[in-house]
Amino acid sequence: METSLEAEEAVQDIEAGTLDVRVKQVRYEGKGIHSYEFTSLTGEPLPPFEAGSHIDIHLKNGVIRQYSLCNSPAERNRYVIAVLRDEAGRGGSRAMHDEVAAGSIVTISRPRNHFALDGNAKRVVLIAGGIGVTPLKAMAHELDTHHVEFEMHYCARNRDAAAFGEEFSAMERDGRLHYHFDDGAKHNQLDIAKLLARPAPGTHVYYCGPAGFMKACADAASHWPKGTVHFEHFKAPEQPKRAPAPVSTESTGGCDVTIASTGQVVHLSADQSLADALNAAGVEVPTSCCAGLCATCKVRYREGEVEHNDFILSDEERREYLTTCVSRPIGKTLALDL
Repeated sequence: METSLEAEEAVQDIEAGTLDVRVKQVRYEGKGIHSYEFTSLTGEPLPPFEAGSHIDIHLKNGVIRQYSLCNSPAERNRYVIAVLRDEAGRGGSRAMHDEVAAGSIVTISRPRNHFALDGNAKRVVLIAGGIGVTPLKAMAHELDTHHVEFEMHYCARNRDAAAFGEEFSAMERDGRLHYHFDDGAKHNQLDIAKLLARPAPGTHVYYCGPAGFMKACADAASHWPKGTVHFEHFKAPEQPKRAPAPVSTESTGGCDVTIASTGQVVHLSADQSLADALNAAGVEVPTSCCAGLCATCKVRYREGEVEHNDFILSDEERREYLTTCVSRPIGKTLALDL
C-alpha cells in the first residue's frame, strides 16, 4: 500500500510540474497574430491534452501567461498556440512576439482544461471572436475526429485579421466554417441572437472572444437549457464600480485563515488578496492571471463562507473550491485544505 501511494504521489508531482520544450517554428497567421509550435526536447510524445486545454508559458522576465492549445488533440508530437500582439496589454503578448523565436527553449506547464467539450453533445455550435478562435479551433479538430456534427462562426475585423486561413480553408469549403467580418457585407455579419434563437435538443454552444462579444453571446444564449452553453474568457470582464466590501460582514478587522495541514493561522487584512497574504506568510500558492481566469491558484476550502469573484469555476466547484487571487472570505474565519 505504501509503495502504491508513493508511486501515485510521484505521478502527481510530475503532472503538476513544468517541462521545457523547443520552439520548432513561429508562423505568421494574421495581422498581429503569430502561432508558435512547441516540440519535445527528447523526441518523446508530449503529455496528452483535450480540446479547450491551455498551457502556461513562463517568459524570461518572470511573467506567466496562459494560451489555449489550438492544434488537434490527436497530435502528440507538438503543441501549437497563437498569440495576438496587444500593445495595450500587460506585456505578455509583446514578450512572446519580441523574444520567442524558432529554436528557443521555453518552459511551459502541462495542459489543463476548464473549457472541455461535453461528450453527450449530438451537435455543436462554435462561435469565435478574434483570437478567441484558438480553443475553438482545437474543438473543431476533435469534433471532426469523432464525427460529431458542428458548425463554426468566426468573427473578425476583416480577412487579414482572421488566423489560420490555410487550415480553415477545407472547413470553409464544406460549409462548416462561416466567416463574419466587421468590414464585410452587412448581410454576412453575424446576428448572434438569430443564430441562437431556438435551442435544439442535443445541441451545445461554445464561445470565446473579447468582452463585448462575450456579453452578446451570453445574452443571446440566456434562454438555452442549463448545461448546454459553455464559454471561456481570455480577459476578465469589466465589473461595475462598487465600494469594496469588507473582508468580514462581522468585523472590519480582517479574517483569520487557517491552514488545515499545519494549523498555521494567516491574518488577511481588508486590503490584501488571499494569495498575497498566504505567500507573504510563507504558504506558497502559485498564481498567474490574478484575475480569476486560469485556476492556477485554485484551492479547496473546508470551512467558511466565500465571495467568489472568478470567471472559471462552476457553481458546483465553488461549493468546495476558491481562487485565492480574487475570492474573498465573507466571515471572520476561513479554513483552507493546504
